[in-house]
Amino acid sequence: MSDNNRRNENWATETAAVHAGEYIDPATRASSPNLVMSVTFAPETVTGFSARDEQGYEGFVYGRVSSPTVKQLEDKLAVLEGGESALCFASGVAAAHAVICGRLGKGDHLIVPDANYVGIAELARDTLPRFGIDVSYVDLSRPEEVAAAIRPSTKMLWLETPANPTMKLCDIEGFARLAHERGVRDVAVDSTYATPIATQPLKLGADFVVHSLTKYICGHGDAMGGAVIGRKADLSALNLEATVHFGGIMSPFNAWLILRGAATLPIRMKAHEEAALKVARFLEGHPEVTKVFYPGLPSHPQHELAKRQMKNFSGMMTFQTRTPGPDIAARMVKQLEIIHYAVSLGHHRSLVYWIGTGDIQSSTFRHDPEQLRRYRDYAGDGVFRLSVGIENGDDLIADLARVL
Repeated sequence: MSDNNRRNENWATETAAVHAGEYIDPATRASSPNLVMSVTFAPETVTGFSARDEQGYEGFVYGRVSSPTVKQLEDKLAVLEGGESALCFASGVAAAHAVICGRLGKGDHLIVPDANYVGIAELARDTLPRFGIDVSYVDLSRPEEVAAAIRPSTKMLWLETPANPTMKLCDIEGFARLAHERGVRDVAVDSTYATPIATQPLKLGADFVVHSLTKYICGHGDAMGGAVIGRKADLSALNLEATVHFGGIMSPFNAWLILRGAATLPIRMKAHEEAALKVARFLEGHPEVTKVFYPGLPSHPQHELAKRQMKNFSGMMTFQTRTPGPDIAARMVKQLEIIHYAVSLGHHRSLVYWIGTGDIQSSTFRHDPEQLRRYRDYAGDGVFRLSVGIENGDDLIADLARVL
């Protein structure tokens, strides 16, 4: 959190979502954040040519290092997550890549969930080993498995809660304590599903929190972005390498769009949760539906953890049907009127997609046979991932009833 935003520390979340990181422009008196598209800036003092020389300069010099509109979004995100600082990137995967590859090197060991977001799963499986980073895959619902995986070379534990697409949760506070006691330097949490409205991982002991801003924080499905929030010293080091050297920077236009979305995040998350609870209860009682995984339902295996760790149950759920999933999906493509059959999530409109277990096992989660068996026991032949938007819950139920 920058010094300019210390005034935000005691604001309620709703107020911080609107005002944190923003200010009235002193030149134009504009109330809304400016969209500054300039790539280069004229410094007020003589600075060096390298980005290394800009670390001690408070102004802006070149857009790959920092820019005003992106900086406003970073300040807002730091306040919402209760962190000291934030860095924005071009996508959620770019943010995850930044913190993983910016903190780890040859010979280091990373622990990740055995079933998590496809972009991270494929990065861990296909890319990191080529650079000498060793990766272990664990079931986060089994703490003893995590403890057994920790080695002297383990430098990072990567958590995702709720997980995509399984909706499994993990105990952030418990795992952060375990990891740090065993000498693991970094605990990073992908909190995209939860958002800072539901969970603030840094306050539970995590070192970094990562978001795909494309999802809930933007909320409108029209801008891609990612962010890493954490301690200022850690992110200052990341900025030089992960931003300047890796180059996956955020466009100021995307930052401006996401700033607009973040302002309504608290009220949107209330609407997402309200509609999702109604839809989840409908699905759980429907004779065509065999399983529903939603943290807000008492039937969720980790409902008690959800109540303890989440202030909002979000709008994400998965469900299974008696009729083969591809058959239901084909109906959805043709017959849904409100819900869009499409990928992604966290938008103001509802989205649903069939995720087949065979596809996941062959393309993404190719781990040992026991882990694959456990995934199939949990997910069956596949799941429908439903991102409930902010529409009327009864209208969404009628739309689903049409295809079920």
